[in-house]
Amino acid sequence: MQNPPFAVPRRIGELSEAAGSYDAIFCDIWGVVHNGLAKHAAAERALAAARAGGAKVVLITNAPRQADGVIAQLDSFGLSRDAYDAIVTSGDVTRALIGRAEGPVFHVGPSRDVDLFDGLDVELTKDPARARAVVATGLFDDETETPEDYRDLIAAFRQNDLPMICANPDIVVHRGEKLVYCAGAVARAYEEAGGTVSMAGKPYPPIYAEAHRLAGTTEKSRILAIGDGLATDIRGANDAGLDVLLITGGIHGQDFGDRPEDPAAVGGVLADKGLSANCFMAALG
Repeated sequence: MQNPPFAVPRRIGELSEAAGSYDAIFCDIWGVVHNGLAKHAAAERALAAARAGGAKVVLITNAPRQADGVIAQLDSFGLSRDAYDAIVTSGDVTRALIGRAEGPVFHVGPSRDVDLFDGLDVELTKDPARARAVVATGLFDDETETPEDYRDLIAAFRQNDLPMICANPDIVVHRGEKLVYCAGAVARAYEEAGGTVSMAGKPYPPIYAEAHRLAGTTEKSRILAIGDGLATDIRGANDAGLDVLLITGGIHGQDFGDRPEDPAAVGGVLADKGLSANCFMAALG
């Protein structure tokens, strides 16, 4: 049988089968370490074991909040701090973009994200006509709203040609068993309407540069990136030149159809999207 014309990732049963080859691990959080409601205990144990084996573990997330807020959330889930060394968030790196905004900023997102602006010399406004930039951290109510609900607001932003800063490039995430829209969905709708969007989270370079700094390493071949988001985690790691462990049971589980444990099938799905992974497993453990 002829080999398929794409890289076939290796299926592994435990992180320990791969972790020993790396000095650092850049691991996604939502969908890999927790599901928005509870931690994944097997992932916690696997990351703690990797740290005990000498790897630096940096959790890297598109959460539109500062790291302290994410740490508090992980603490509330009972996630042991032995599972990671540091956290870098899209919110952390987005703050630099917000700081360069010239004039009042309109915030699109829930009130829980307002700490993103703490300590920044920026004025918030609820009037699109006064705004000089838009910062999207999510939907105002992601339990009930969809991007379609933002059509009129997007039109108001476009009327003044406002630049948008997106603090979370994710389109959707799981909250328990439910899919909810993220800021990336609003940003995509804004781009489709002709608006300009700047992003710093995965898959874009700034968040990886900060993860390198926190890990204290720049040797790409000694870093393993773990994630489930194809357009964010896997695209970002590929673009950054990092080895990849794909979690197939996460946000894109349905993409792998009835052959989620077949290396050739998984490799084919990735190749169709111009992506690759070194290895894969259904859930981190």
